[in-house]
Amino acid sequence: MSGASVSLGFVMLAHTELGRVAELARYLDGFGCPVVIHVDRKTEARAYAGLCEALVDLPRVRLIRQHDCGWGRWSMVQATETAAETLLAAEPDVTHVALISGDCLPLRPLDRLIDFLAAQPETDYIESVTVSDVPWTIGGLQKERFTLRFPFSWRSQRKLFDRYVELQRKLGVRRRIPDGIEPHLGSQWWCLTRRSLEAILHDPRRTEFARYFKRVWIPDESYFQTLIRRVSPHIESRSLMLSKFDTQGKPFLFYDDHLELVGQSDCFLLRKVWPRADRLYAQLLDPEQGAPERGPSNPHRIEQVFDEAMERNREGRAGLFMQSRFPSDTWQAGKTAAPYFVFQGYNEVIAGFAPWLSQRTGARVHGHLFDWREIRYAEGAPCFNGGLSDSVSLRDYNPQSFLTNLIWNSRGERQCFQIAPYDRQDLNEYMMWDPNAHISVVTGSWALKLFRDDLPFEQARREAAWMQKVEDHFLGQLRNKSLPANVRVTSLAEFVADPMAQLQDVLDLMTPFTRRRLVHAPELVDLTGFGAFLQALKNAGMKPYLTGDFPLDTSDLTAPAAPARPYLVT
Repeated sequence: MSGASVSLGFVMLAHTELGRVAELARYLDGFGCPVVIHVDRKTEARAYAGLCEALVDLPRVRLIRQHDCGWGRWSMVQATETAAETLLAAEPDVTHVALISGDCLPLRPLDRLIDFLAAQPETDYIESVTVSDVPWTIGGLQKERFTLRFPFSWRSQRKLFDRYVELQRKLGVRRRIPDGIEPHLGSQWWCLTRRSLEAILHDPRRTEFARYFKRVWIPDESYFQTLIRRVSPHIESRSLMLSKFDTQGKPFLFYDDHLELVGQSDCFLLRKVWPRADRLYAQLLDPEQGAPERGPSNPHRIEQVFDEAMERNREGRAGLFMQSRFPSDTWQAGKTAAPYFVFQGYNEVIAGFAPWLSQRTGARVHGHLFDWREIRYAEGAPCFNGGLSDSVSLRDYNPQSFLTNLIWNSRGERQCFQIAPYDRQDLNEYMMWDPNAHISVVTGSWALKLFRDDLPFEQARREAAWMQKVEDHFLGQLRNKSLPANVRVTSLAEFVADPMAQLQDVLDLMTPFTRRRLVHAPELVDLTGFGAFLQALKNAGMKPYLTGDFPLDTSDLTAPAAPARPYLVT
């Protein structure tokens, strides 16, 4: 072995999957490397006994079970120090010590790492950067992690943790950083020379430093990273461990399908490996293999892949929500997956609007999807793509998910549907802030529905007042100039005066590249007597201002299809 002048020992922190821990320890021992494994004291005694039995034939693999380790707690540093002291005392020939976890794997045969260390035998490999230069800290605590106290666990006592931090901020609490050190941060996993590690462990001020770092947040990422600056003449600020973290500070898991990717890394060790990644374990624990290499290393490619993964994790795919990932509104890339078109009032004023629009544009044109009593899919279908039911109770359980599922399940086909003041209104705001929504409104068209319904006049007047109030509120929301949705509003009177132009605008919006011009407008509903109906509402004290100005005699606006129904006001 070309690196004969270097003797590498390992300190391993383990708490679960002890069967995999045994495999890794046996691999390391096969290269002549002594190992000290600290097993979390919370681990079941039976599992610990099984690990001891599995490694009983390896005298240079030692097990200790002394500290109750907690994430981000001082006990992690204590476990590391205890294991390192055990290793150095038992193995006087060890020149370098690497800290790893029980879910790590070697990326390349271990003799490659030993040769690498032998090339620069006095260098300590540990990521160690000043606090101001660290962009990846999570939780808004950088300098404060060294100047505040953290007696409560961030994971198990989150409320107490946050409240105590806020209290210290309000009181202006500031801990004094011990003289002679400048806080540094970095990866927990390092490879140090024996000389540097012993200098840290035997420092006359060790008790003072321990007392200080015991109240630092996540000390395992700062204790050795800070103290190494006091003792080492040669530091290469990098980790020999390939470890990636997401936007919440949680480590990515490596799976079998990452095998080709990790081979492009220039690191020697890999963390954190899924314990069921049998292919990774089989190949990386083969002393002759390691990760497949295809030419020179390309760590930039790995960074790119994980940057894309973090972006996908943070923003998701527009319009896709899963049980395993439901991001907050501020994280997601978009509310829905594709453009869709919402029409209010068009089916009230145009006879057969849905089939006409579908024929002209090729879009799927539904009826009122958010009617209080039923869901009206196109062509009266009982369910839609992806098994989307027409159950009103299921829709109303989560209307937003109903809409996003409808658009996601029909990607590649334009979806249109109707809304009205007499439908559910709780999804309006969601659609307004969706850049994929195209909302077209003919105001006052609800009056045509009341005109055609066979209702007592007093009831029609009350419903007209209510519908106008609902629509007026909706229009007030649509007037927000910063809305990302595409909004188009016209009054009923304006629409009836020039339906060709109004419908041409709709077609241009839905089929912008066809440029087909309308030759004949679809037939409008019969408006005979509608003007008298509006006047009757006015006479009864209800002014339908959202319809626009209609003449008293509307018989010349459309050819009558049936005699007008008289309205008697008493």
